[in-house]
Amino acid sequence: MTDRKLLNSLAKLGCPMLEPVEEMDVYETLVEVVKSRDTRLWEGFPILLANAAENYPFSFERVEQLLTQKGLREQFHRLVLLSLAAYAAYYLTFSWSNQLKKNLSNEDKALIKSWRNKLVNNQDLDWNDVRFDPERLKNLFELYFERSAEKSRRRKEKYEEFSLEYALSQVFSPKQKELFKKRLEGLPLTKTEQEYYSRTVKKKAVALANPELHALSRRLLEQ
Repeated sequence: MTDRKLLNSLAKLGCPMLEPVEEMDVYETLVEVVKSRDTRLWEGFPILLANAAENYPFSFERVEQLLTQKGLREQFHRLVLLSLAAYAAYYLTFSWSNQLKKNLSNEDKALIKSWRNKLVNNQDLDWNDVRFDPERLKNLFELYFERSAEKSRRRKEKYEEFSLEYALSQVFSPKQKELFKKRLEGLPLTKTEQEYYSRTVKKKAVALANPELHALSRRLLEQ
């Protein structure tokens, strides 16, 4: 089996982090979005910028170097300001955006504030011949962060599930853990299972439920 085929098989079996990943040029992607003059893509620019700056080695100067025309560099600058206005509307802060704002002119800061207020009040944003629909921009922004929050929630739940399995394995043998879960879920036990549960598993469960034992265990771990 080839390495790529093996990685694809592993991904299908639940290891997506091992899936072959096509290299992506972050700078080229942002440059193409800036050059597109596609309002729909520009309305998603705040999301693209946040992901690029948070998840990849990123340099604003590098993007500007790739935008050889003065007009394109100006468009990029305005899209960055639009992004900062969107973050401000949702009270989002990033270390890179805080650092960026320190180097902005008073005029840029005033524009960010103006656009932020327009977003909040659902007023059109525009510069030159470009006009943004504030509701469409915000809907796209909110949809992304809702999906991101849901992904984080599922990751947290999976972590808690693995953590619980590990804790149970430290206390119960595999058979005892099986009976513990069956009883917890209200599933019927055979006579032999019931006797074993009462004789062994239940006693451990009672000990685990003891609040004094729990408090002592916490104190021990904090030492």
